[in-house]
Amino acid sequence: MRLRYLTLIAVAFFSAFPLYYSVVVASRHNSALAEVPPPLLPGGNFFANVARVFDTVPFALALMNSVLVAGAISVAVMFLSTLAGFAFAKLRFRGRNAMLLITVGTMMVPAQLGIIPLYMLMVKVEWTGTMYALIVPALVNAFGVFFMTQFLERALPNELLEAGRVDGATTWGLFWHVVLPVARPAMAVLGMLTFMSAWNDYFWPLVVLTPDNPTVQVALSTLASGYVNDYVLGLAGTAIGTLPLVLVFAVFGKQIIGGIMQGAVKG
Repeated sequence: MRLRYLTLIAVAFFSAFPLYYSVVVASRHNSALAEVPPPLLPGGNFFANVARVFDTVPFALALMNSVLVAGAISVAVMFLSTLAGFAFAKLRFRGRNAMLLITVGTMMVPAQLGIIPLYMLMVKVEWTGTMYALIVPALVNAFGVFFMTQFLERALPNELLEAGRVDGATTWGLFWHVVLPVARPAMAVLGMLTFMSAWNDYFWPLVVLTPDNPTVQVALSTLASGYVNDYVLGLAGTAIGTLPLVLVFAVFGKQIIGGIMQGAVKG
């Protein structure tokens, strides 16, 4: 038992140390990177470096854009994937297996192959440079549908749905009052994974957005694109850009872990 706890402590330390050290460097000058031995305690320049980040790029706008995009995509993916997962897992209709197979098959197509036609579509509907171009194409994804389908097949008893139908519930009523409460742990896991993916997305926002209306990842790339790399500035921006992910996990961490454990037990 003692060895197990020591192993967990060591894993936690090595996982958290890079994030901690980035904050240490972000609170100092660039010369700290050449110090031997390297500094292990934060300096006193963190807030000054953060102020430089906001003066160099429109980072406040980038944060708001990323929160809007990642939040909207996460809510939409959780809801629509649960709705589709309920249909594929518990409803019987013609072509159900073929449609699910096609949906899962799209996961094998590299996303980069669709960048050019998707960009041409965004130009045609005049969405380039707007958040619509980031949100609308990502409102639902194949992974979310497959994930919720697999979860609901195991976690949602058919007897529960039949009891609801006996009580006079419609299919939509079953979804709201029976499916959503059962699917909540898996939705929390899916929402966290989707939020992280949308927050860390770089290539598509770089293609479709303008430099004066960026997301966090595009703004961070601008910080690191100077003739001379200012590592302190980049790490200060990274520390700020990572904070929302930490807050999301802190708020929803219990449901996320519960959903993972429930899926592990049922699997």
